[in-house]
Amino acid sequence: MKKFALIVAGGSGKRMDNEIPKQFIEISGKPILMQTLIAFLNSDPDFNFIVVLPENQIQNWKLLCQKYSFDTKHSVVAGGPTRFHSVKNGLKKINGEGVVFIHDGVRPLVSAETIGNCYKTAVEKGNALPVIAPAESIRRIVNGTNKAVDRANYFLVQTPQTFKVSLIKKAFNQDYSPKFTDDASVLENTGQKIHLVEGNRSNIKITYPVDLLIASSLQSVI
Repeated sequence: MKKFALIVAGGSGKRMDNEIPKQFIEISGKPILMQTLIAFLNSDPDFNFIVVLPENQIQNWKLLCQKYSFDTKHSVVAGGPTRFHSVKNGLKKINGEGVVFIHDGVRPLVSAETIGNCYKTAVEKGNALPVIAPAESIRRIVNGTNKAVDRANYFLVQTPQTFKVSLIKKAFNQDYSPKFTDDASVLENTGQKIHLVEGNRSNIKITYPVDLLIASSLQSVI
């Protein structure tokens, strides 16, 4: 079955406190976004790539590809006002059936094992959502009062959120809703059951300056 990696990279770098969009910041000698594509290539060299970027960053990305001699074949699509609209734009580039991995462009440390887990489950059950158990205690606030909850009942969600193409394209025909916090929530709203798989703890989303330090350290030992 064909594999598509839809890499969504719409960051602006505000929380990173950097003028450079975070997906273009360099770690281990290459921009984060390139490292993310390379992680998928290392899992399977036959991936079909779609990269979603803000329209005003597309030319910059093309220049970076030239600068770093990055010649991996991929389509580039302009994003939209929300992640929902950006993913929807990217899905329009996919023709035919297959499995699509919708992944954050700033998660360059996704493991081949996680990608494999997601693929196997999505083929069998239609979708796969990688998660990890929280390491910290959790408290819930209700009407201004906080209370400890059992963390065994909660998971932290990662990407790639993985789906059979026909299922997720149909789900994205819905109208946008603010309750769509990720791609799995879009599918879930159609009545589909979401299937959890084990993610990898090093698969962090690079958002803050400290995340750059952590990612660089992790990449040097993985």
